[in-house]
Amino acid sequence: MARVAALEAAFGEIAATRMRGLPFLNPRLAVQAVGFAPHTGDDGEAAVGVLLTPWFMNLVRLPAGAALAVGAKADREFGGRVFEFIGAHEPSCGGYEACSLFSPVQEFADQAAAVATARELLALLRPAPVPPPPAREPVPSRRGFLFGRGA
Repeated sequence: MARVAALEAAFGEIAATRMRGLPFLNPRLAVQAVGFAPHTGDDGEAAVGVLLTPWFMNLVRLPAGAALAVGAKADREFGGRVFEFIGAHEPSCGGYEACSLFSPVQEFADQAAAVATARELLALLRPAPVPPPPAREPVPSRRGFLFGRGA
């Protein structure tokens, strides 16, 4: 997913430049895109996942079509719940929509804890795959049963 890589790279650059040295950053965290996967909803096709940075953790939509205008808000359904997303844009990755999950992110002890939290949130919001029904043994005919023949 090229757009996910571009999003992660854009925020890596922001972390290294615009956000560098700010007191509310969690120095134990790095920029990472977590669990992005295709999602189809009433609002169209998008890649949805969590963007983790040293200053926030957001649920992010990368729409296949046009994203919300910068600053515009819209309710989006994901995992049977409705979230308010805000339109945003970065020149190097284009338009995207974000919903704040944690900001700031000081409560995370390290990258592993933050990524585990992001993965757990996504697991709660994504439906579990439905397992196929178990294979059933063929039922022998009554005649086969009585005369010791298999099905």
